[in-house]
Amino acid sequence: MAVAGTASDAPTYRIQVRNPGPNALDTTVRQTLPRGSSATSISDGGRATWSADRATPSEVTWQVTVPASGTTTLRAAIRPARPGQAVVTPACVYARTGGTPYDCATATWLAPSTTADDTEQPAPWRRPPVLGGALLALLALGVGGPWWWRRHHRRTADPVTLGPTDPAAAERERRGTVYPIASVPRPASRRRRPPVWLVVATAAALLAGVIGAGAWVATTRVSAMHAGPQPTSGAWVGQATVGAVGSTLREAAFEFTVYRLACPPNGVRRQCEAIIGVRNLTSEKQPWHGQLQRAYLPGGTWVGVDETATRIANQGRDVFDTPVPAGGRLLAPLVFTVDGPHQPSQLELRSGVFSAGVRINLA
Repeated sequence: MAVAGTASDAPTYRIQVRNPGPNALDTTVRQTLPRGSSATSISDGGRATWSADRATPSEVTWQVTVPASGTTTLRAAIRPARPGQAVVTPACVYARTGGTPYDCATATWLAPSTTADDTEQPAPWRRPPVLGGALLALLALGVGGPWWWRRHHRRTADPVTLGPTDPAAAERERRGTVYPIASVPRPASRRRRPPVWLVVATAAALLAGVIGAGAWVATTRVSAMHAGPQPTSGAWVGQATVGAVGSTLREAAFEFTVYRLACPPNGVRRQCEAIIGVRNLTSEKQPWHGQLQRAYLPGGTWVGVDETATRIANQGRDVFDTPVPAGGRLLAPLVFTVDGPHQPSQLELRSGVFSAGVRINLA
């Protein structure tokens, strides 16, 4: 399966579903729409499915039969929530009866004037190169200040006059003699030292810089690792990245893509199913732990993976039992059981307990 956005002034997507088997395949193709957007044209009899609140369509659905060893191409044009907004639309292909998807893909449409790098940069004074430069400047001041003081006063000190000052003795020295002439002893020079106030000020500035840099780094780490009710923004390794449904996000070992989230519209206790793609970016097999995957509700509380329901959704297979091979990809539904009328507003996925992980905004 492949999804591609066409180069036009409006988001238009082309979805290709390929059947390598010897028999025709009845499938259901679902394309998730970003919140606030809507489909303006749909090919091949597809239809828009409305979200639970009936405010906007949530996805486009096709029922298609893919011929044996053939390819079916579907198209949809989308109106974004805001003009010029980047539109990310993932799509998955299922068996006609549902269940685990055969495959998923995603594509991002960018307006002609939109650049791919729109990430917000931190304030200049908070960037690591600036902090490192300031620390090096303090070190240079602490080491070079006293050295410059000594060099400066050594060069500006009054020169000492050596040798005879009597004219007759000077004439004898010019003509030469066989008798030694006693040399004038060199007066002892007093070594100048930098004033105490300069040494104390330099040491104090150096110490304040080191303590300040250390405190800033420690405060940033502690704030990032705070185990409060909100999603973690960092951990021991790396910084958490944030994206929307359909975005491909990388962290320490894995590359995550959330293709779809579906929650039953009613019920006191509901099972929300997320279709997630995981790719191992390392050269070694990596385990994936269900206890580290979370779904956050609008109030800030979170729930972990319902491993029993997840096993059922994967047709009895435990997706966390076998490590993901090096360079391998895993596509699986994860089920999060939530209480109350609200559906999750954010997912947090990570490869290990010390990884910052990724966060996917669902609202």
